[in-house]
Amino acid sequence: MSALRRKFGDDYQVVTTSSSGSGLQPQGPGQGPQQQLVPKKKRQRFVDKNGRCNVQHGNLGSETSRYLSDLFTTLVDLKWRWNLFIFILTYTVAWLFMASMWWVIAYTRGDLNKAHVGNYTPCVANVYNFPSAFLFFIETEATIGYGYRYITDKCPEGIILFLFQSILGSIVDAFLIGCMFIKMSQPKKRAETLMFSEHAVISMRDGKLTLMFRVGNLRNSHMVSAQIRCKLLKSRQTPEGEFLPLDQLELDVGFSTGADQLFLVSPLTICHVIDAKSPFYDLSQRSMQSEQFEIVVILEGIVETTGERALLEANSIADLAH
Repeated sequence: MSALRRKFGDDYQVVTTSSSGSGLQPQGPGQGPQQQLVPKKKRQRFVDKNGRCNVQHGNLGSETSRYLSDLFTTLVDLKWRWNLFIFILTYTVAWLFMASMWWVIAYTRGDLNKAHVGNYTPCVANVYNFPSAFLFFIETEATIGYGYRYITDKCPEGIILFLFQSILGSIVDAFLIGCMFIKMSQPKKRAETLMFSEHAVISMRDGKLTLMFRVGNLRNSHMVSAQIRCKLLKSRQTPEGEFLPLDQLELDVGFSTGADQLFLVSPLTICHVIDAKSPFYDLSQRSMQSEQFEIVVILEGIVETTGERALLEANSIADLAH
């Protein structure tokens, strides 16, 4: 059995069946049992072990306009591939648009045909076609300044366009670069080095029945003002007959004593005493195994290296060992 588990993993359970018929039957002498791999029924979680919430919003009405009204936060929350795509697309469209404006000015003034005339002063020197207009825009926007193409004082519309280009370029740079900087500085990946125990256990500690799990920090950099909270997600029905599918109850992990404020240098054991105030007080071992509930552990604090306070981990514990 151990060899089968090493081969197929823990997502399968081994059952013994007979070669004829269905169900479990006794084996005769010399007849070895046949082992069959049956996939385990995976429990659907509200919060995955990696902290991702399995929530999809629907029937909200004007959902797109709500996201566009807060465009900056929407861009920050997008995945990296979409951020890079929008970043490249925005700059490409802006550059092509502004280069087209310079080409239109040169075309309407007749600079494209008179550029090689000796005594003629164009709007932008040495702009003969669209590629040269595009290069002039890039040199101006990126402050490269090769000195071969330059704007002259005989073109008031070019001066106005130059001012508009400077303002628009500053706005685009501030918006997109600020978005990318905030996305890179988010401490979401800091949670990859925070380890939670795979299972929670219920046993006696200090003469009290206690729910316990462990949390540890792999990095040498500390988390300042680390605080831990636990939420019990369970459906219930109120005395008025209202059904609450995802009712959230707070599990006391030391709020009254200050034990929820962690000094997370070494791995710590988080305890919830099952007393008369605990949601687990009226549950037996058998009923706890059959009940549908989920415990979400939230750890938040200040990242020492960046000084940012953020939600670092949301881990779901749905498996209890007694």
